[in-house]
Amino acid sequence: MSSFKGSFNYTVDSKGRINIPAKMRKNLSPEANNSFVITRGLDNCIFVYPNDEWAKRETELRKLDQNKPDARLYTRMLLDLASDVELDGQHRIGLTKELMEYAKIGGDVLIIGAFDRIEVWNPEEYKKYIDGQKLDYVAVAEKVFEKKE
Repeated sequence: MSSFKGSFNYTVDSKGRINIPAKMRKNLSPEANNSFVITRGLDNCIFVYPNDEWAKRETELRKLDQNKPDARLYTRMLLDLASDVELDGQHRIGLTKELMEYAKIGGDVLIIGAFDRIEVWNPEEYKKYIDGQKLDYVAVAEKVFEKKE
């Protein structure tokens, strides 16, 4: 099982490649085989799933009732920009032009660990996302961990 945490600032090279931070690579499970699926994320970021974690996600997706319009739409939107990528010899993966446009990524990127996946953000968009939240860290924690009576 792969598991990621932390945040790292990097730059996209001229060929659309980003480095996967060493601290994240060491938490990549052997089952991932240095391979990933990159796809459209939520909140305008890119999701980078190691292959072992993607397999779990795919199992969840296959359980969605494809007779329901929302399930079909979500599946299509998640998969239409999805690509298989592998770490190269310099520990980089390539991002597609379409995903970079979706996430508004140009030069700089913020790479965030999110347990089973890595998120790739335009740093300015991430700051806008965080600043635009109605709750601060403490209030969010209280809400998320609120005990139901």
